[in-house]
Amino acid sequence: MKLGSVSGMVATMAAALVALTATAALAEKLPVAALTIYPGQPISEDMLTEQAFTDGTSAAYPVVATVDELVGKVARRTLLPGKLIARTAIGEPELVSRGTIVRAVLSTGSLQMRTSVVALQGGGLGSVIQVRNVDSGKVITGVVQQDGTVRVGTP
Repeated sequence: MKLGSVSGMVATMAAALVALTATAALAEKLPVAALTIYPGQPISEDMLTEQAFTDGTSAAYPVVATVDELVGKVARRTLLPGKLIARTAIGEPELVSRGTIVRAVLSTGSLQMRTSVVALQGGGLGSVIQVRNVDSGKVITGVVQQDGTVRVGTP
């Protein structure tokens, strides 16, 4: 082997190493499922891991960028191990389930009225859902509150 070909080979290997190092530096770590997570299943930190993706992936696609954005949420569809998690694939846990009887609250100034209603839709915190008044049968719209009640009327 000639000296020129060895030095050329060393230069090529050095250039490849620099390119590989630069590529590694341009990677961003994004959360992915460590195991299969099924729809409706609450997401906990031990179900997740991080994986390196090309830098800018989270800016180019509507995917979850941090583990904190996932913990406490529920899967809306199946999340596969090692795959990016779309923002639309997760949601807030349901505080009100369809078909259950919940309390509807109407507050206006110092006046507060409560009644029983049947949830016609399920919903998480802040979701706007339809409910049916148990006594009158009238369908009204309300916002799900943290305590599982539904606020009706004007905010």
